[in-house]
Amino acid sequence: MPASYTGAMPHVIEPSPERRRCCLLLAAALLPGAMPAAAWASRRPADGPGELVGFTENLPPLNYADNGVPRGFATELLQAMAAEAGQRLRVEVLPWQRSVQESARQADSVLFSLTRTPEREAQFRWIGPISPRRILVYRLSHRTEVRPASLKQLNGWRLGVSRDSASAKQLLAEGLRPETDLELGLDDATNLRKLLAGRMDLIVLLDWAAAWHLREMKLPYEALTPVLPLDVDKSYWFGMPADGDPALARRLQAALDRIRRDGRYERLRQQYFA
Repeated sequence: MPASYTGAMPHVIEPSPERRRCCLLLAAALLPGAMPAAAWASRRPADGPGELVGFTENLPPLNYADNGVPRGFATELLQAMAAEAGQRLRVEVLPWQRSVQESARQADSVLFSLTRTPEREAQFRWIGPISPRRILVYRLSHRTEVRPASLKQLNGWRLGVSRDSASAKQLLAEGLRPETDLELGLDDATNLRKLLAGRMDLIVLLDWAAAWHLREMKLPYEALTPVLPLDVDKSYWFGMPADGDPALARRLQAALDRIRRDGRYERLRQQYFA
């Protein structure tokens, strides 16, 4: 399992000077309606594009810290996009609320993996999507007696969810009670171990996280069976602050589109979810 971490882990991708100059000239030529270059010059070093900082959290397999190094599908995807766009990049893995705060302070930053919602639409320049976001309620496959009627009618079964997660907040808002209906665990891996030990009956997991943690525990994906959907109609995205450089956002989106078309996206996905 990835090592736990509470501080920042910088990791820098340095494109060649030639590629930086090429991307700047191309962006200037293709984006006549963008903010004038002089307006952005004060925010960047004179010798090339400034550093983009990616802020994220421990949410494997999308983004996490492994022995002090930022890893994960979304992290490596962003690194590939930055290299493709000729953009210097540094990634920091922090607690989520701190990542949100740090990204809000820096126009040349990107926050991920971010759920795109109507409430957040105007707050970011959206780049993506990274992946679908399907959060499901699972039981152990052999426990066929665990059959909740709905999220509000668990019939006495205890449901595990990560403390302070969006899913926990949603379930609490719907009236589920801590220590009665909900087991609020430290993280997904801890909750899954409790489920396997019989200390809870159901668990809330992102489908990709379920596959990842089972693989890390040397268990087949078939060990879990989804029984209820919790949130299945959204996607994860990269989000630049609304006052960030629009040309940079477009370059990164174009880089992601190329990475999807030429097969690199799928090859990277297979490294984490094969």
